[in-house]
Amino acid sequence: MAISFFTDQCTSSTLRHSQGCMAFLSMFLCMTRSTHTDKPMPEIFQYEFMNRAIIASVLVGATAPAFGVYLVLRRLSLIADTLSHVALAGVAIALLTKTFAPAVALIATTGAAVSIEELRMRRLLPGDAALAVFLYGALAVAVVLISIADGFNSTLFSYLFGSVLTVTQTDLSWMAVLAVIITLFMLMFSSELAQITFDPDLARINGVRVHLLNLGLAVLTGATITVSMRVVGVLLVGALIVIPVLISLRITKGLTRTVITASLTGVVVAVAGMTIAYYADIAPGGSVVLTAITLLIIAESGAFFGRIRGRSDHLVTIEEHDHAHESHAHGVDDHSAHVQDHDQHTHR
Repeated sequence: MAISFFTDQCTSSTLRHSQGCMAFLSMFLCMTRSTHTDKPMPEIFQYEFMNRAIIASVLVGATAPAFGVYLVLRRLSLIADTLSHVALAGVAIALLTKTFAPAVALIATTGAAVSIEELRMRRLLPGDAALAVFLYGALAVAVVLISIADGFNSTLFSYLFGSVLTVTQTDLSWMAVLAVIITLFMLMFSSELAQITFDPDLARINGVRVHLLNLGLAVLTGATITVSMRVVGVLLVGALIVIPVLISLRITKGLTRTVITASLTGVVVAVAGMTIAYYADIAPGGSVVLTAITLLIIAESGAFFGRIRGRSDHLVTIEEHDHAHESHAHGVDDHSAHVQDHDQHTHR
């Protein structure tokens, strides 16, 4: 109830500001295009649909990994994949009933997120078992409904793997609304989120409403997946929530710095992947995820070689210390022998 009330209050005013922001960005791009006539813009920025896709990539890349930090640290990364399959079932329902797919997917992911959290908190099912039940159940529903409908078509493929052509001005507005809601949620409950991440029992003793915050995170995860499936695709959006967080955890320390680094990494990955997808003429979802995995491999490799070099430096330091100790001990022995010889000579 608290999350829905907060969302209702923010949506109306935020939607107007987000629409104004999108109009400003479009006007800025047009002014830039007309001002620099002697130096033409890069080809990717000469198309309105790519401008919308880049803006959507920035919004999704910044918001998805931000709260993904709390999911990864609590080992709930699988909830993103589970809700992605639930969103796919919602898309299948929308295609069968000829309704608005994002709205149906949002309702499905919100209901699934609340149900999973209730089952987990009431200990009716273990957390991983509840996720598995919803994941495979939603996938089965999606397969059955798709087979009943027209089967795989271009519309379904755009939701599955993302498409730069399907991002509309309305999608950008809702992405901006969600970005503002996630930012406000994390700023207002930053201390509480940190407590439930590292020690939920202590947080509950301190009076933190652990259950409501868990519900909020789950609902925001479902909403992010719903609005992001136009860009990355419903099957791959979970990777954008998790992989930038893994990169951030490898290269930085501290919760706040990790959240900021994860958001920046998400923006870089999303924009770079979208650019590669445009010039290589491939699916944007796969391009974004492969770009993220490439950065993760680079970060892991750097950390691995850093550990090896640090270990070798440590061994060299130990050897130098042992050598110095042996030299010192040898010097003491020589001095003792010299003193003993001197005493014997004096005694004679």
